[in-house]
Amino acid sequence: MSSSPRRRFRTWTATPAYPWITGGALTACAVAELLAYPGSVTIATGVLLSAASLMWRRSCPPVAVLTVATGLVSFAAGSSLYICTIVSGLVGFYTLGRHRVHHPAILIAGGTLGSLAVNLAHIADWSRRDGLPVPALGGPGSLGLFAEAFVLSVVLLGAVSMGDAVRAREETRNERALAHAQLITMERQQAAEAERAAIARELHDIVAHSVSMIAVQAESATYTSPGLTAEARDGFQQIASTARSSMAELRRLLGVLRTPQQTGTPLTAPQPTLGHLAELLDQHRAVGGEAELKVTGKQVPLPAAWELSAYRIVQEALTNARKHAPGARTVVEIDYGSDRLALRIGDDGPGLTAPGTTGHGLTGMRERAALVGGRLSAGPGPDGGFLVEGELPW
Repeated sequence: MSSSPRRRFRTWTATPAYPWITGGALTACAVAELLAYPGSVTIATGVLLSAASLMWRRSCPPVAVLTVATGLVSFAAGSSLYICTIVSGLVGFYTLGRHRVHHPAILIAGGTLGSLAVNLAHIADWSRRDGLPVPALGGPGSLGLFAEAFVLSVVLLGAVSMGDAVRAREETRNERALAHAQLITMERQQAAEAERAAIARELHDIVAHSVSMIAVQAESATYTSPGLTAEARDGFQQIASTARSSMAELRRLLGVLRTPQQTGTPLTAPQPTLGHLAELLDQHRAVGGEAELKVTGKQVPLPAAWELSAYRIVQEALTNARKHAPGARTVVEIDYGSDRLALRIGDDGPGLTAPGTTGHGLTGMRERAALVGGRLSAGPGPDGGFLVEGELPW
C-alpha cells in the first residue's frame, strides 16, 4: 500500500463516521448470517447485540464490554461460532485494550475466565445432549476438553495486546509532538532573548557614548568658556546633570533588556567599522580627551561582525576613560596578526578608580569579544591607569 492510500485510510478511520459505518455493516452481516443459519433467540440476540454495540465503541469505549459479553453468551448458547461474532469479539477486545478501559492484565484475566465458562457450558451440553462421557478432571484426555478455552484465550490475548500497543504508540507520538512544540517555543524564546540582548548592547554602545559626550562637554564648557554668566553656568550644569540622570535611567533599562546567559547577535543594519576609528578619536578629543591611535600589522578586510565588535570595544573603552579618567591620555593600539586582531586601549588615569567588573560597559565588551570567539580582559595597567586588552581570532 503506497503512502498516499495509507494516509487516506488513516484519515478515514479517524472520522466520527467510521465506527458507525463499520458497526452498521457488521450488524447487517450478522442479520444475513442469522438468516442463513438461524439459531435460538438467545443466540440471535447475542450476535446482534455484539455487532451493533460496536457503533458506540469510540464515543463510549466501555460498551465493548457488552460486545464481548454478548458474543461469549451467544457462543455458549450454541455449539457453533458465528463469523460475525468472531469479528465483533476481536474488535471488542481490541477496543478495550486500545482505550485502556481496564488494565490489560484484568482484561486478559476476565476474557480467559469468560472463555473457560463457555468451554464448561459446552462440556455440560455435550454430556446432556449427546450422552458423551466426560473424563474426570485430571484423568486421561481431560485436558483436551479445554482446548476451546485455550484457543479463545490466545486470540483475546493477541487482540488486547494489539490495542494496547497501538495506544502506547499514539501516546509516544503525541508526547513527541508535544516535546517538539515545546522545543520550538523554547527556541523562539531564546531568539527573542538574544534580540533583547542585542538591543541592550546597541543601546549602551551608541546612546551611552553620545550622552557621556554631552555630559563632559557641558561640564567642561563652564571652565573653558570665559565670561559666562551665572545663569549660563547653571544651565550647563543642568545639562550635565540631566545627561548623567539619563545615563542612570539607561542602565536601569539595560538591566531589564539584558539577560546574563545571552550573547546575542549583531544587528543587520549598516554598522561602523575600524575605518571609523579616526572619527571616534576626534570626538573623544573634541570633549577634552587626549587620544592616540596606533595601527600595526598588515591591514586586511575583516568580516562585519569582527569589525563591529572591535569598534564597539574601542568606543566603550573611550567612554569609560572619559567618565572615570577625564583629561587622561588614552592610547588605542590595533594589531593585525596572521590569524587574530589584537586590541589594547590604555590610559594614564587613576586606575584604582576605574569601573568594576560588573558594569554594563565591561560586560558588553566581553560579550562583543565572546561573540566572535575571542577574549577580553580589563583592569589596572602595569604602569598605572586602566588597561583593556582583547583578542579576536578569525
